[in-house]
Amino acid sequence: MATALYRLYRPKKLADLLGQEQVTTVLQNAAAADKIGHAYLLYGTRGTGKTTAARILAKICCCATRQKDAKFRAKGEPCNTCDPCTEIDSGRSVDVIEIDAASNNKVEQVRELIEGARLSPASYVRKVIILDEVHMLALSRGSFNALLKTLEEPPAHLVFIMATTELDKVPATIASRCQRFHFRRLPIDFIIEKLTSIIKSEKLKVDAEAIELLAALGDGSLRDAESLLAQITSLNDAVTADIIEKHLGRLGFNRVAGLAQLILEKKLPECLAQVSKLHEEGHNIVDLTKQLIHYFRRLLTLTYNPDLESLFKQELTGKELTELRKQVALIDPARHIPLIKALITSYSQMRYSPFPTIPLEVAIIEQLKS
Repeated sequence: MATALYRLYRPKKLADLLGQEQVTTVLQNAAAADKIGHAYLLYGTRGTGKTTAARILAKICCCATRQKDAKFRAKGEPCNTCDPCTEIDSGRSVDVIEIDAASNNKVEQVRELIEGARLSPASYVRKVIILDEVHMLALSRGSFNALLKTLEEPPAHLVFIMATTELDKVPATIASRCQRFHFRRLPIDFIIEKLTSIIKSEKLKVDAEAIELLAALGDGSLRDAESLLAQITSLNDAVTADIIEKHLGRLGFNRVAGLAQLILEKKLPECLAQVSKLHEEGHNIVDLTKQLIHYFRRLLTLTYNPDLESLFKQELTGKELTELRKQVALIDPARHIPLIKALITSYSQMRYSPFPTIPLEVAIIEQLKS
């Protein structure tokens, strides 16, 4: 069975973790000073490196080279060559236990985990428990309470590393006993750089526009972008943006910008023809509406605050920003604020409608007919 690209190219040290310098710097400094905490809570959007960071931190806790070599320990990284590091990488370690809280959230399971965690490590200097999607413990009454006492007074050998995409579901009593680290959405340039590196290593044929589209479709998640790359390159053809749109049913920036241009120019017949064409080609009209909302939101906010362009650089390429700047001049708040509201209404309606194109077409007609 082939290894997934996101697993094959998963970082093995903190320095390789893209776009999370605010996290890696603190962890490296703590590791260099041998000041590893007893509990960590890593939170942020999907695919930004939380689980990867947890595994790297587990290796730092258990790395045999760090225990023997003070000079190496000052680097704040695992060696990735000693037995503990290689065993953790391959998932064979008995002292590093990784649990998916989504499927192991019953009180009895948590208590069993804690009882095992209290036992001394079998091979390493520390025992590490990685709880992924820890917010799912909230589904079972008492699971967080069962965890609380151990977090408050942990054995000296035990390190808890918890990861979640929904921090608000983690009780304050749990979060307050952890060192908390926020993982940010990755800027599009970082994702493009990583995808380009993978494509070069795998000797794949993907053109530059297709790489940009895959990075945009990742929506700040490197893992999502890597998964889409693996999916589309399985076709064994040279990959272009048109192929991605055809096979994934996801529209690129140029298609959305083109429809937005027709709306801005009040070309109603052409707008309706374009929506009909996209629907016939099998594209997701609900997703198209969502993209239009975000597109007009960017245009409107740039109208009132051009400085926001620096923020949009994390989501868009230079070419896309240039296109946005051209269209900002066509924005009329009196017309386009109601348009955004109408698109939001149509989006909420079409998600549950067997006729997804109708709410979008009605919204466009109502806004452009006069």
